[in-house]
Amino acid sequence: MGGPSAEREVSLSSGRECAKALRVAGFEVIEIDAGPDLPAQLAAAKPDCVFNALHGRWGEDGCVQGLLEWLRLPYTHSGVLASALAMDKTRSKAAYRAAGLPVVESVLATKAEVGAAHVLPVPYVVKPNNEGSSVGVYIVTEGSNGPPQLSAAMPETVMVETYAPGRELTCSVMEDHALAVTEIITTGWYDYNAKYAEGGSRHVCPADLPEDVFRACQDYAVRAHKALGCRGLSRTDFRWDDSRGVAGIVLLETNTQPGMTPTSLAPEQAAAEGISFPELCRWMVEDASCDR
Repeated sequence: MGGPSAEREVSLSSGRECAKALRVAGFEVIEIDAGPDLPAQLAAAKPDCVFNALHGRWGEDGCVQGLLEWLRLPYTHSGVLASALAMDKTRSKAAYRAAGLPVVESVLATKAEVGAAHVLPVPYVVKPNNEGSSVGVYIVTEGSNGPPQLSAAMPETVMVETYAPGRELTCSVMEDHALAVTEIITTGWYDYNAKYAEGGSRHVCPADLPEDVFRACQDYAVRAHKALGCRGLSRTDFRWDDSRGVAGIVLLETNTQPGMTPTSLAPEQAAAEGISFPELCRWMVEDASCDR
């Protein structure tokens, strides 16, 4: 839990809640705030299994997965390649396209290029290519005063993608089984504050959707999970233009390590199918492995 990424606080919250749930499920749990001495901490703990509650870079992008493979420690969630692919939005979109899944146009550009001129027709979105939790998202709309001036905290190369209008949907997958679809309702963009601030968003689970749209989201989530080579739990996010039916669904990204508090999206979706939070965490431990 924890770690050095931009999503450290979210990870600490996930880690605390997962530790509680795992103890309820009957496991002996050691909480480790991941830092440069992580190999030594793991060697001292001698775990049977590592429950990876890290989010963002280093913990979700294949880096810590590679360390755990090296140490021969079974761990939860996806392996090295799937984690790296899912964190890199451009490469994951290429995998989606190869699998016949719907995505919007996107390009990689430097901060200087983005600030000098519109690199795609307005409206469009600018975001880091390899961060999660809506960290550093800029939306450029009709009537904007020129291209966006990105903050110094943004990476030198960013992804610019066509803005997808519509409703915010998400669906989690447990190995090859899609859980319920959730609609996320906010007063604006589903950014970091909307995700994690109290009252920032409202979840409708299961979402009130036409049956064909609900099933299509579930199907796309499973296909995205498989296209990236994920294992364990993942969550795929969508935008849906409800004026176009199933054709209005667009995949945004797949999160290989979704937020894991009892009120987070994936646990809520599991709960809608009668799977309690401790049961979900137990399943994740039992599903853990290495050699991926």
